[in-house]
This record gives sequence, C-alpha cells and structure tokens, in this order.
Amino acid sequence: MKVKIDTKEKFHVITIEETILSANMTGALTQTFLSFLDNEPKNLVINFEMVEKIDITVADALLTVQQRFYDSDCSLVVCNLRPEIESYLDEKELLGLMNVTPTESEAGDIVHLEEIEREFT
Repeated sequence: MKVKIDTKEKFHVITIEETILSANMTGALTQTFLSFLDNEPKNLVINFEMVEKIDITVADALLTVQQRFYDSDCSLVVCNLRPEIESYLDEKELLGLMNVTPTESEAGDIVHLEEIEREFT
C-alpha cells in the first residue's frame, strides 16, 4: 500500500496513493493508521483524494480505528472523499459515523477545535 505522509504542527496527513482500497488491504491500513498513536503529534488526517473505490471491510476498519483514536483522546478526520465514495458510505449507513470534511484545510480546523475541546475537559 502506498501512502504519502506529511507532518504538521498538530497532526499528520496521510494521503492514500491507491485508487482502490480492497479488503486485503485492511490489515495494512489499520496497522499504518494505529502506528500514529505512538508518535507525536497523535492526531491524524486521512486524505482520500486519489481513492476511487473502497471495500466495506476497509470502511468498517476505518471506523474502528477512528474510535481507537477518540478513545485515546486523539483526533482522526477523513477528507477529500469523492462523491461516489460518499454515496457508497452513506448507502451503507457509515458516512454519518465518520468524521469527514470536504478539504484537508477543514480537517485541520476540526483537529484544532477538538484539541481545544480536550483542553477544557
């Protein structure tokens, strides 16, 4: 699986450089994302701009990973989903459970806001 990693002040951006996320990639994706819980900063933005198709197994695993991040007081935000992937996730009733933004910039804003919220709790 090919990804590009960019580190910002408060989060890492992982840009998935694959067009299809198939079920056999689930383990590698999960391991890659969860490894960031051991790094500073621990927040993660996952950029899907190149992804054209996603298997339901990968989507389910992404939700599990997202919950692990939030259980660890960290943020995980997905951005740049193509309309066909949004429709597919919505049809599977997963989109509403995911922390999704239209752009990477907005994902960064969400991370910053969640950091502020955690400081007050």
